[in-house]
Amino acid sequence: MDDSLYDEFGNYIGPELADSDADDSDAAASPSPSQSRSPSPARSPSGSPNSRRPAALMDVDDDDYADAAQNAVVLAEDKKYYPTAEEVYGPGVEALVMDEDEQALEKPIVAPPRVVKFEVGTRAGATSTYASTDFILGLASNPLLVRNVALVGHLQHGKTVFMDMLVEQTHEVDTFDSEGERHIRFTDTRVDEQERRVSIKAVPMSLVLESGNGKSYLCNIMDTPGHVNFSDEMTAALRLADGAVLVVDAAEGVMVNTERAIRHAIQERLPIVVVINKVDRLITELKLPPNDAYFKLRHTLDTINDLISSCSTTVGGTQLVDPAAGNVCFASGSAGWSFTLQSFAHLYLKIHGIQFDHEKFASRLWGDLYYDHNSRTFKKKPPAAGANRSFIEFILEPLYKIYSQVVGEQQKILEITLADLGVTLSNAAYKLNVRPLLRLACRSIFGTATGFTDMLVKNIPNVKDGAARKIEHIYTGQQDSSIVDAMKKCDSHGPLMVNVTKLYPKPDCSVFDAFGRVYSGTIQTGQTVWVLGEGYSPDDEEDMTVKEVTKLWVYQARYRVPISNAPAGSWVLIEGVDASIMKTATICPMNMDEDVYIFRPLRFNTLPVVKIAAEPLNPSELPKMVEGLRKISKSYPLAITKVEESGEHTILGTGELYLDSIMKDLRELYSEVEVKV
Repeated sequence: MDDSLYDEFGNYIGPELADSDADDSDAAASPSPSQSRSPSPARSPSGSPNSRRPAALMDVDDDDYADAAQNAVVLAEDKKYYPTAEEVYGPGVEALVMDEDEQALEKPIVAPPRVVKFEVGTRAGATSTYASTDFILGLASNPLLVRNVALVGHLQHGKTVFMDMLVEQTHEVDTFDSEGERHIRFTDTRVDEQERRVSIKAVPMSLVLESGNGKSYLCNIMDTPGHVNFSDEMTAALRLADGAVLVVDAAEGVMVNTERAIRHAIQERLPIVVVINKVDRLITELKLPPNDAYFKLRHTLDTINDLISSCSTTVGGTQLVDPAAGNVCFASGSAGWSFTLQSFAHLYLKIHGIQFDHEKFASRLWGDLYYDHNSRTFKKKPPAAGANRSFIEFILEPLYKIYSQVVGEQQKILEITLADLGVTLSNAAYKLNVRPLLRLACRSIFGTATGFTDMLVKNIPNVKDGAARKIEHIYTGQQDSSIVDAMKKCDSHGPLMVNVTKLYPKPDCSVFDAFGRVYSGTIQTGQTVWVLGEGYSPDDEEDMTVKEVTKLWVYQARYRVPISNAPAGSWVLIEGVDASIMKTATICPMNMDEDVYIFRPLRFNTLPVVKIAAEPLNPSELPKMVEGLRKISKSYPLAITKVEESGEHTILGTGELYLDSIMKDLRELYSEVEVKV
């Protein structure tokens, strides 16, 4: 053996060896699968390699071919040990094979549903109303029985607690926590609103309220924030309303945001009615005598009328408020009572059983009018020295008497007083604390808010009567088109026109639901519509998208009532159309016969002048923060987010509290990243 043909390890490194005769005979006896195949038509003519092959090799049995296929060499990577996913699960199932190094360890392959705890939960039974859903939808289909209003006023003047009183009268829920002696603030749906005791978002509710004659009306009421930083929410609410309910604290009187609310309502050409709330503060906190309390209330109303007169000179149509005219309501949301002069006069009819016109009696219960007991008439001059005005004698003094006896007198004396008013309480009720007992006694005496309902019915136009003035003010198109005629008539069979002014986030904060008012036509689930943005015009149709309405709800603050359609005049929450909406939008059907114009964008009474710059703590999370800023712009009507030339992202808001709320939402709801300012 030649050692030069092998290396030091014994491996052969010499020239290639020729195949032996034995190998040739084995190869001839067992041809390869490629040689045993039937000849291809392309290679079968004479002169081809197959034509020169021996006939013994061309005549191969099928059994020999099968044996040869079984004995063929299969590489390891081509071997099949398990069936494929398509063979196991079928062709309709997509199987994904995910490697462990393709995503972070803390990110699951199948992520669970994201639920953000930013809303207050609903108590058991809080969604049960005394009126059924069918009854509510029946009222909504009659425009004459619908009133759309916005509760506006200054901070801490009792708008949300007043809404609690209305919710308690229409729902099977007690809005007052007797143990903690605090109100649940039903329309403060966010956790931070409950913690701060300040409303941040405008929240609507559709309540069935009963008038003094027992007739039911559907009142769509929007509770708005009173803080001056969140006046943009008030602007969005007033756009959808036909009237403004101005809530004023009886002790504090007219404040800065009260004046701003009056000016804004008049600019929107809305009638104003007044609720003098927290009247009991004059009794329990300020401890004013009845005569001084009357002058305090009168001074507040005079101030409101002065503001209305000064604002109406630029707009026109002075609309003064006067208790005798029925557009002023006195209330205490914390005690659960409210009345107008007309409802209080009707209460006298009920208690004493006297047959007289309570409207005429109510007209004499305000102003410099005195009751002469001898002649049993009302006079403009006091019949005797020290005589009290009729409002003090017939309203304030009985109210003071009720409060003083509930707070300080013995049970027997209180029982006699309540019996004179036709009220009987159980022995267990008299053992309650002062505040629950006072609420129970006042609710038993004054009943439900029929006076408030009568005030809305009398002074706020229904959705049909108020449509013409509303459309003339907010629609940008020509007023002689058929679309405008349908909107002015509030025609449910006309072309669909919806004005969206608010966006509310889903529980996972990934998308938004659009809240708007139907001005004509009927919006239905499954309907395909055009969504027109603020930049749309018939000449420039770029800001337009086609969307499908997937779901509709009646928005009731802490819960939603699903519906299949919403007629003209309704407030409705819409799912599936929010993708292209940034602030406001116009929804109309596809392929209209004439040009469609948009509703005018919101005109705010303030500007975002406070600016901060934000950036993510981890630079790689910048796309998440940018997406969160886009959602912030959708959630806050007056918030502006933009990128400066330096590349930093800036946020503009109306004030410190406004920006603090924005940053909290950005960090916890919409981006879930650490953001530094």
